Amino acid sequence: MNPGTTLDLRDIHLAPAAQFWPPAPGWWLLALLAGAALAFLALWLYRRYRRHRQRRRILQELDQLGMTCTRVTAPEFVTAVSTLLRRVALQHHARERVAPLSGAAWLQFLDETGGNGQFTTGVGKLLGDGPYVPCLQEIPSEPLLALARDWITRNLGAAP
Repeated sequence: MNPGTTLDLRDIHLAPAAQFWPPAPGWWLLALLAGAALAFLALWLYRRYRRHRQRRRILQELDQLGMTCTRVTAPEFVTAVSTLLRRVALQHHARERVAPLSGAAWLQFLDETGGNGQFTTGVGKLLGDGPYVPCLQEIPSEPLLALARDWITRNLGAAP
């Protein structure tokens, strides 16, 4: 080539600008992972909300029992508390384990699942003896309701 000749070169061409759509495969993967994480979070929040609502409803029912304890007989009051505890137990423990229990076995189950011995030896023993007590004044309703509340919150999670 002669030093005085010019080359017929084309100017520098820039690459075309990156397009917004369609995104690269990495962005699709990131969107899929973010969608799965949001779905998992939504499901977790929904379950937590339902558990909280159920716990609140059951504790309100227990409070209603406390307000009506002066208008009912001792056997009715004790049976109502025991029935509420059994409903909670049937919802959160194996039905085959809970359904056939009665008497001392029922109280033992309550102790094993959060009663700390208060059902077989403490005030919770009234759940077994209460239906046979003729006078409500002989039943300490407040400690029994407190024990039932404690057992319910232990089995349904922390109180709100």
